[in-house]
This record gives sequence, structure tokens and C-alpha cells, in this order.
Amino acid sequence: MDLSLYIITDENLTLEKGLVEKVRLALEGGATAVQYRAKNKTAKQMYREANALRKLCREKGVPFIVNDRVDLAVAVNSDGVHVGQEDLPVEAVRRIVGWERIVGLSTKNLSQVREANGLPVDYIGFGSVFPTGTKEDATVSGIEMLKEAVKLSIQPVVAIGGINLSNIDRVIETGCKNVAVVSAVFSAEDVLTATKKLKEKLKKG
Repeated sequence: MDLSLYIITDENLTLEKGLVEKVRLALEGGATAVQYRAKNKTAKQMYREANALRKLCREKGVPFIVNDRVDLAVAVNSDGVHVGQEDLPVEAVRRIVGWERIVGLSTKNLSQVREANGLPVDYIGFGSVFPTGTKEDATVSGIEMLKEAVKLSIQPVVAIGGINLSNIDRVIETGCKNVAVVSAVFSAEDVLTATKKLKEKLKKG
């Protein structure tokens, strides 16, 4: 399971607005995992979009993960599901999806990282590392806390929140091997080039 360049879909992208094509370009640029995240769409729209992305990810041999919605993850036969602290407890998620699927958990402080060490998760997300406009209620945990989280966690840590080409080196310096991005890829004029540049930074790190 390679989570090194973990891309999360932009809520504003739809099938009609090039969602699948942009994800395809990101995969060609070196993205290693795809998370489908949607907060303000209908269940039917989410099902259509997630199905299309799951098919693309299978073709490319890259894990496809659904954010929050365990029911949607099962419905589209995703490779995994990612939940937050306020979603269904991880133990319940694991009972629903079984051990064949990847389960990720968001964390934003060291006590949550410690707790995650005792939970049936495959990786944790940690952040927000930097201020971000993607998630309005994000708490900025910062670089120093990320460094501690990497040391503390027994699971792979995926850094998230405001990460882009100008600050990714600071993330790599903490010892974190995995980054999750939204805007750094999907807000770029050239998705393919933006993803390639992030990938090059990660390879050097």
C-alpha cells in the first residue's frame, strides 16, 4: 500500500466538470492513492462519481478510498474508507467493511495518535499541518507536532492540510513519507505537471 502521494478529490469537480479526467492526469503524474471526498452532494451523485473513479483506479492499480461514507464505500466496492473522529467508531467501521479493505482515521493531536495505535486502522491522517482553505474547521497542528506524530504512530502517517510545492520539503524533513493534497493538484492549471513536481520532491526526500 503506497500512500506517498495521496490525492483527495475537490468537492467542486463533478463528472461534467472533468472529475475523472483530472484524477486520470494526477495518476499519470504519479499519485499513488485516491480518496473521494464529497460533503454537499446527493447520495446518487456521489455513487455515480465514486463508481467512475473506482473503475479508473482499478485500471491503474491504485487504491481507491471513500471519505466518511462507509455505506458508499461498500456500495461501490472501494478499496478502503477513511473516517474522522466524529464519524462511526473505527471498530464499527471494521466490522462493516471487513479486513480486506483499508481503513484510515483522521487525527489532529498526539492523544488521538496514541489512541489510534490501539485501533484496527491501516494508516492515520494527521493535520492540518498548515492553514488550509479546503476544510473550514481545520485545526492547525503544525510541523513540530507532525514530527512527534510520526515518531509516536505505529501506523503509516499521511500528512494533510495546506501542503503544496513550496512547503512539502518541510513535511518531508519531519520524516513523514506520505502527503495528502487537494488544492496543490486540483487547483493547478496543469494537473499532470503539478502532480509530477510533487512526486519529484517526494522521491528526493
